[in-house]
Amino acid sequence: MARVYNFSAGPATLPEEVLKTAASELVEYGDSGQSVMEMSHRSKEYQAIIDECESLFREVMSIPDNYRVLFLQGGASLQFAMVPLNLAKKGRADFAITGQWAKKARAEAAKFIDCNVVSSSEDKTFSYIPKFDESKFDKDADYFHICMNNTIYGTYFHQLPNTGDVPLVADISSCILSEPIDVSKFGVLYAGAQKNIGPAGLTVVIVREDLIGNAREGTPTMLDYKTHADNGSMFNTPPTYAIYMCKLVLAWIKSKGGLSAMAEHNKKKAAILYDFLDNSKLFKGTVEKDSRSLMNVPFVTGDADLDKKFIERCTENGLVNLKGHRSVGGMRASIYNAMPIKGVEKLVEIMKEFEAENI
Repeated sequence: MARVYNFSAGPATLPEEVLKTAASELVEYGDSGQSVMEMSHRSKEYQAIIDECESLFREVMSIPDNYRVLFLQGGASLQFAMVPLNLAKKGRADFAITGQWAKKARAEAAKFIDCNVVSSSEDKTFSYIPKFDESKFDKDADYFHICMNNTIYGTYFHQLPNTGDVPLVADISSCILSEPIDVSKFGVLYAGAQKNIGPAGLTVVIVREDLIGNAREGTPTMLDYKTHADNGSMFNTPPTYAIYMCKLVLAWIKSKGGLSAMAEHNKKKAAILYDFLDNSKLFKGTVEKDSRSLMNVPFVTGDADLDKKFIERCTENGLVNLKGHRSVGGMRASIYNAMPIKGVEKLVEIMKEFEAENI
């Protein structure tokens, strides 16, 4: 059976070249006589893998020297607790609520600190990024948290809030590596791997050095950034194979021209789909135009039965995982880095055929 076009929000499609390299090295990595999955994380062979992975991350994302790159576990969801435990000296933080993950991040932080909601788009099912009233910002907050790209709702922060001296913290799980980002504008960036980085199981945290070593009293050892920074992400056994896969993905991105090339590739894909949606008589995008994501594109017909029928048609044609999140309904096309332009063109082709049959 031929590979399908996988529009899943995560775990998501991976570059075919990366999968083929991983397959060729599965039984034996280099001349080590063993698979990466079998290697001791204390071995010189594995140390070289994790070192190269970090080096590629720094190169591809242009990460400044005063930031640490941590390879952790627990997903972005664990960072909802780790961020306040590590950053909250005064016990206060600002939050922009732009989707379910931002809500969950705030709810988790509220177990430890006072959380000030400065803006929300919940009034319109998170279909837009709200404007900011800076007078509502807490100038003495420990940090300001945003979810930069909202996977479920298909919105993206095209303009960052001006937080001054307050560290900006961003969940970038579904937009990391999709375009260049100025890391120096953030105190902490974190991302689950299962969208643009590699397979599930790895969480990447990029944290400014001055924000390490300030964990609240009683913070568990494993939830202290200093524990992992001091031990090169090897205080315990890291997700070794996921880090190896991350290394391959980063090498693939570099070979394609880096994040500037990824951005152009992603803009072309998104334009194909959005242009059709803007002119369709049947399908409609659910996001306000100035808030649209390049990575996640939700859309509907307005008829639940038609939506179901369309998803079935796509599956029959090798386009899978297009069902939208239950809170939005309809369809969602997640078009991460590894989704080829041909996949989006095929989707639009099916949409055109389906529209002609149902108008």
